[in-house]
Amino acid sequence: MKARVQVMLKTGVLDPQGEAVRHALGALGFEGVQAVRQGKVIELDLAETDRDRAEAEVRAMCEKLLANTVIERYAVELED
Repeated sequence: MKARVQVMLKTGVLDPQGEAVRHALGALGFEGVQAVRQGKVIELDLAETDRDRAEAEVRAMCEKLLANTVIERYAVELED
């Protein structure tokens, strides 16, 4: 089973990387971009075949390592 985890900063948390990208886009002539939020995508190949157990395992990984849950939120997608 494959899992994809999207990790983004929570709303209200400053995103200096996103702001730097927004500024650079403006400097390149892309003036219509009002805000940028930057995150990360983590893809996992799992041995687990049970969907519920796989999701629980990935959520545990996020809580312990993959996301800083104080300032970040995450979303898990699974595919067989």
